[in-house]
Amino acid sequence: MYWLILIFILVPATEIAIFIWTGSKIGALPVALLIIFTGMVGVALVRKQGLETWRRAQFAIHNREVPREQILDGICIIAGGVFLLTPGFITDLLGFLLVLPMTRKPFKTFLGFLIMKRIANGKITFRRW
Repeated sequence: MYWLILIFILVPATEIAIFIWTGSKIGALPVALLIIFTGMVGVALVRKQGLETWRRAQFAIHNREVPREQILDGICIIAGGVFLLTPGFITDLLGFLLVLPMTRKPFKTFLGFLIMKRIANGKITFRRW
């Protein structure tokens, strides 16, 4: 629980420090425009990647396959979208890393590992309806 408190204090403080530093170098207006621009590009990218992942998941289901990869992609895209909508350069970088297909793979691998570990520990169980 302490790590959550640390993240909620450390990340915003770091983002503010980067805003101030960047603003002193290029000015406040360019920083504000850059934040708005990355948010708009991020929303467009999340939409495009989300629709593509949705289509691939439908195709897998249509072929009677479990859409494992598409589910992990979807989780990463949603998390990336949240980071991209959060103002800040660090969160934008993390958001783009999660949304872009070529940089998403390590996150998917780690997420899959965490899920499998929780299943093995009995913290995630499955029931039949």
